[in-house]
Order: sequence, then C-alpha cells, then structure tokens
Amino acid sequence: MTQAFVTYMLRCGDGSYYVGHTDELELKVAQHQAGTLDDYTTKRQPVVLVWSAPFADQAAAFAAERRLKGWSRAKREALIAGDQALAVQLETRAPISRVASTQAPGKAPINQPVIVLVRPQLGENIGKAARAMLNFGLSEIRLVAPRDGWPNPSAGPSAAGANVVLEKALVFETLAEAVADCAHVYATTVRKRGVTKPVVTPEQAAQAIHREAGRSALVFGPERSGLDSDDVALARAIITVPINPEFASLNLAQAVILCAYEWSKGQTLVQPTTEEILPPAPQAELEGMIDQLVAMLEPRDYFQPDSRSDVTLRTLRSILTKPGWNHLEVRTLRGVLSSLRREPRGSADE
Repeated sequence: MTQAFVTYMLRCGDGSYYVGHTDELELKVAQHQAGTLDDYTTKRQPVVLVWSAPFADQAAAFAAERRLKGWSRAKREALIAGDQALAVQLETRAPISRVASTQAPGKAPINQPVIVLVRPQLGENIGKAARAMLNFGLSEIRLVAPRDGWPNPSAGPSAAGANVVLEKALVFETLAEAVADCAHVYATTVRKRGVTKPVVTPEQAAQAIHREAGRSALVFGPERSGLDSDDVALARAIITVPINPEFASLNLAQAVILCAYEWSKGQTLVQPTTEEILPPAPQAELEGMIDQLVAMLEPRDYFQPDSRSDVTLRTLRSILTKPGWNHLEVRTLRGVLSSLRREPRGSADE
C-alpha cells in the first residue's frame, strides 16, 4: 500500500505560519512542538497544527506545500477557516516538480535573472535583498535551505514594501535543484575557492544575460562565509566586484543591489523627474542688473582709485556673469538692489 503524504500548516507563537509536508504527520507535529527540529519553528514556540490535507503522493504534497508558501496570509487563513474553493484549488491542480514550479504562468521574463540565496541566515537579509531586487526591476527569488525556514516574519519589515518578491519566493533543498532550469549560472564571490572558472564583473554578467538565450541565475552565498567550493562548482562563471582588497566585505543586500543595478541598465526603468532648468537670462537683462549695481557703488567710491576702475568693473562683471542666472533670478536680484537703495523704514527725519 502506497504511503499517504500530508501537507500541513502550523501557527507559531509569534503569529506566523509554517508550511511543510510529511508522511508521518503526528510524529512531525510532535517534533515541531517539542522544538527538536532545527528549523523555523524551534525559535517560535509554541506551535499548533491548524490545517492539513492528504495527497496521493509526495510530489503532489510537495507541490501543495509550494503553492501554500506563495499564498498571502489572508488566503492561508481563509483556507484554515474552511474555504472549500481554496481547498479544491489546492488539491486539484496538477502536481508540479521543483523545477516545473518555477515555470508557472506569470513568471519573470526570460532575460530577467533569478536571484538565488544559498543558505541565507537572517530573515532581515532576505527582506533587504528583495527590496534591492525590486528597486531595479527583479522579482524572482529562490531560497536554498534558509537557516530559519520559510516564510520568515523578519523578512517583511526589511523588504519595505517589496512583498511581491517575498510572496513568490520558492524554497529548495539544494542549489542544483534551484538552478535546474537555468542555462547560465553565475556565482558571486570575492574569495578564491580552488575552482577554475571565468571571472566577470557584474556589468559583464549583466550584458551576457541580456544577449544570451535561456534563463540565468545570480547566486549569492550565506552572509557569514559566502558560497563554498561545491556551490561555485555548479556555476558557469564567477562574478567578482572590484573592491578594496583591504576591506572586501559586502553584505548580502549590497551584493544583490550591485548585480541588480548593472542588469537594470539594459532595461527601461523610470527615471526621477527632472525639474525644468530655465536658460540664462539674455545678456541685456544681466547688463541692466550690473548697471544698477554700479550706479549704487559709484557714490560710495567703490571704483577708486580711477586708475583701477576699469579692472575693478571687469572683475565685478566676470563674477556676476559666471552663475548663468535665469531671468527670474536676475529680476529677484534687481529687486534686492532696489530694496537696498531705499532708506530703511523709520530712518527718515521726523
């Protein structure tokens, strides 16, 4: 008799949800509740089983787990509350493999690289990486064996609104599975790993991604140690950022944003609105302001001695010409000069 597999959902003590699948539901739930599993739920006790459903085989249960991990909190809670339409939707979709799940309708364009985070340690860093991605038009993230499990409640606040990236995150057990559908894999590292690979800059990698057919993946290692030699061995090339050799440390989000920015140069992204810059005022208006100033300075012997007056006037004109004031600025300055020329209020003889 074929062993039944179950997809299940736990509510954790901090209000977050954990989704998994197993062929021994009671044992697995007991392990979660005892905190004996070194995963997401260990640090979020107590945990309670709030939903489960049987599936014909492991592939179907795993596919359901993946879909649940991509659902919003509201959608999960509706399922827990007994929304039969959602249950049918979850159960009747065709089973999908780990690779096929990344090929679902609505996936990122083919020339948009997948960001793969290998064994990320902190939810905050996953969120920051998602924020960096979305800033430059990337939306597909894959996680390989995240230390604290997934989803991670610490990721959302750090994403600062990039929830669309986190909600579509896919989780894999190995890097090989995460990049199985990618023709071009780039490993990011600043350390020599004993692996002979072509070394390119983020800019060179981005240019290659835009011109080459097939999906590409940009792979980033754990925060503390980076990618190991086995991870790098899976890559086609190594991306290394030109960096200060005396301080060659980048955090995860910084590394992601460098690569995402270079890729974005080949895309049409919205530029910040540029304010209209008015042209410099006609020379006649500038000369009028200079004449006004000279008329104010002459009674005060500013251009004395006479032998230096031409040089002094030339220097003054040069200073006033350099800024390239527009007609509104010249008009404002002339108003200032006119105001200075008038007697202050209350100073006239009474």
